[in-house]
Amino acid sequence: MCGIAGQVGGTDARAQPMIEALAHRGPNGLRVETNPAAALAHARLSIIDLEGGWQPLHAAGSTIVGNGEIYNYIELARDHQLGEVLSTGSDFEPLLHLYAREGEAAFTRLRGMYAFCLVGGDGRTWLARDPFGIKPLYIMQHEGGLAFASEPRAFFQARMMGAAADDEAAAELLDFNYTLGTRTPFQGLRRLAPGEVIQVRDGRIVANWRQAWLVKPAPIVPTKVGTQAEAAVAAPALPSPQRPMGPDFRRDERGLIDQLDAVLEDSVRIHQRSDVPYGLFLSGGIDSAAIATLMARLNERPVTAFTCGFDAAGAADERAQAEKVARALNLDWRETRFGEADFWRVAPQVAWALDDPTADYATLPTYKLAEAAKGTLTVVLTGEGGDELFAGYGRYRRALRPAWLGGRPAEPRGADPAALARWRAEARGPEGLTPLQRAQWADIQTWLPNDLLLKLDRCLMAHGLEGRTPFLDPAVAAFAFPLADRFKVRGRYGKWLLRKWLERHCPAAEPWARKQGFTVPVEAWIAPKAGDIAQRIGKVDAVRRLRPDAAEAFRSETSGQRWPLLFFALWARIHLEGATPAEALESVAGAI
Repeated sequence: MCGIAGQVGGTDARAQPMIEALAHRGPNGLRVETNPAAALAHARLSIIDLEGGWQPLHAAGSTIVGNGEIYNYIELARDHQLGEVLSTGSDFEPLLHLYAREGEAAFTRLRGMYAFCLVGGDGRTWLARDPFGIKPLYIMQHEGGLAFASEPRAFFQARMMGAAADDEAAAELLDFNYTLGTRTPFQGLRRLAPGEVIQVRDGRIVANWRQAWLVKPAPIVPTKVGTQAEAAVAAPALPSPQRPMGPDFRRDERGLIDQLDAVLEDSVRIHQRSDVPYGLFLSGGIDSAAIATLMARLNERPVTAFTCGFDAAGAADERAQAEKVARALNLDWRETRFGEADFWRVAPQVAWALDDPTADYATLPTYKLAEAAKGTLTVVLTGEGGDELFAGYGRYRRALRPAWLGGRPAEPRGADPAALARWRAEARGPEGLTPLQRAQWADIQTWLPNDLLLKLDRCLMAHGLEGRTPFLDPAVAAFAFPLADRFKVRGRYGKWLLRKWLERHCPAAEPWARKQGFTVPVEAWIAPKAGDIAQRIGKVDAVRRLRPDAAEAFRSETSGQRWPLLFFALWARIHLEGATPAEALESVAGAI
């Protein structure tokens, strides 16, 4: 994982300050190159081919700078007989050779998380982002051409644009805790959509399209329990969502569990490809326990796992359950604590890291976990995507109930009507989906890339760590999303099939136990200072403009707005007004 920046359509000396702003993403070194077509810059976090994988990378007449990992680079080189022409072990080099043969069709062969700029030997230039939106990419049009970068801060540090707020997008942040679609809270700056590919000529976009995240890859052959699925990825036989439950239901379930085992093992196996130390973040939940189970199976040495717990009265704390799983799997388990002092120290640092913001309070422990893992790990596997693909959220189950039993649509509540209309347009799925699949699709299009994955990218990259998400893999999605609803939700349980798999392979995870739910006790830490903060946040220009009632809402114990408003005030002071994190905290919360 790295940071990239530059300009397409004429060289620009500002590529150097742009990439310097992203040095935290690439602590191993910065490189900048210019040519008649583009200025390309790369901040490297060395993961694969530590000596030869430097970028910009040149091969087959083309040049690329990329952020992320192309996990199937070994299979691409093998299946397309590239061995004799490869000059490095970089995971991005096979793409350049395939592009020379196939053009942009080569992009559809990638299995990974990535954002890249490819200057082709055929005179065409491309910017692309992976289909789930795991890795970020931002663009802005200006007189010199089309500039791009991994984070908005690069454009501001290079003085390519001023940090002027887009109030409608910023209001979405307070409605949903994230912004929708390709908009950012900054005027004139947009992000590529997940899966978006754009062609640039003379500094202008001339074509664009989106690659789907739901594709049918080649088959994975199920293997016996305890062995590695080393076969190339193959598409399992997928049950139809409309298929009725018949007499072979139990046999079908056993077969699906075997297929799930093969699909997940293969995904975890390729997500472990690394020339540097890797481990995982382990909570007390189903998803990270599943990843831990497979990592323990695939590694001879104990896998390092980090867990965060909260030091606050009455807080939901998953450390005991995580430790139970870690002991059962013989993990090298590391515990880190998060208390009130951590909250006030970390909150402004998180606001700095999230220049494209999400007000999700899960950013706080994620940042602290990354801080704790730095120096021990360089690559971290996590469970993001499990709830969306296997239907784990309670809102999915509520959406399936009739209104008289408390059912309601799985969409944001309390949002401005115009913002909710934009959310519905963004979340709309294709025809033929079941109601459950429509709810899953909506989250995969909105909440997942613009909240969960953005959180993971910024909080880990602030510490020079790479986060990987084995659930968000084409083969896993092709298996999980089309499953019949009964294999996802049954009674009060979501993720039915994943729980059945975990029951077989890691019973210590207690997949059928009632979970505490993931909550960060921010209210307990904010409440004693609520009166003082209420007065202060009302003086922050962006807060005052968007929420004239901010002080009143902050004083109310039932508004649920204290953390989002506090975060937004910190974010606005840092990214719109130029304050340091320390200055922002003092101005918003006073002396701590």
